[in-house]
Amino acid sequence: MITAAALAALATACAVGSWRFTTARWTSRAPRLAIILWQSLGVTWGLATTGAMLAYAVQPYGAGVLPGLIAFAQGETPAQAWDPLHVLALIAGLTALAVLVAVLLTAGVQALRARRRHRMLLALISHDNPGVPGVRVLAHPSAAAYCVPGLRSQVVVSEGALKLLSEDELAAVLAHEAAHVRERHDLVLLPFAALRRALPWSRVVADAQAQVELLIEMAADDRARRYCSPRRLATALLRFGTAGAMPTPHGMLGVHAHNVMARVNRLIKPDPELATSVRYGFITLSVTLLTSAPFLWVIQL
Repeated sequence: MITAAALAALATACAVGSWRFTTARWTSRAPRLAIILWQSLGVTWGLATTGAMLAYAVQPYGAGVLPGLIAFAQGETPAQAWDPLHVLALIAGLTALAVLVAVLLTAGVQALRARRRHRMLLALISHDNPGVPGVRVLAHPSAAAYCVPGLRSQVVVSEGALKLLSEDELAAVLAHEAAHVRERHDLVLLPFAALRRALPWSRVVADAQAQVELLIEMAADDRARRYCSPRRLATALLRFGTAGAMPTPHGMLGVHAHNVMARVNRLIKPDPELATSVRYGFITLSVTLLTSAPFLWVIQL
């Protein structure tokens, strides 16, 4: 019972922390660190929520979550008789865990299929351009720039974008898209998209997904400005924002008009970096979150 209460308290703390985290102002100063903390909150919340139900369910075995589930699977006789509440908790916990795993796998499969179809489409409607080596040029008059992530990643720009941007601005945009590819931001977004599928009614989940989408854009901006002028990237973003850019295809990562001014202001007038002690504090919090739920799964309090 104590283990179930501890996991329930941890799940509640993660939910409250996620709600408070959506309004935090420091995240734009350290987007990669904020992404890690968001991932820690999401993983811990999932394990703690399902673990709380399962810990209560296997209480008749007098063991922790994993030992109790193993005993149940092996058909061992519990130390005390089952009652309807424990049976209901077992069904609810296993169902919730199965749903979380299923939506994650489904989201991954759908993303892979969307990218495979899009690569086939690009082979028909895009071409190489000597002016932008290694980049596929899409025959479309609207401005577009995005990447197709994966093992066979591709960076794509439209003919409209080539006409819209100057040479330096185009180099900045390409550096931004290359950053998405290198840092595998598609994998960062995947669990949040899956959680949104599982809980479409949750405002906290929707806000979390929106926050992570903005944070990966900021993280890509930070990597891109190592190779280009931040002002050129800012002006390119403004051009895309005012030109009515083509929507990024499903499953891809690309330039869009959302939160453009927040990114532009950050590029032109960056805030000071977080203090080292604060960074280490958030890293410690992330590690603590990631280890606490698995620890509670294997012990009995």
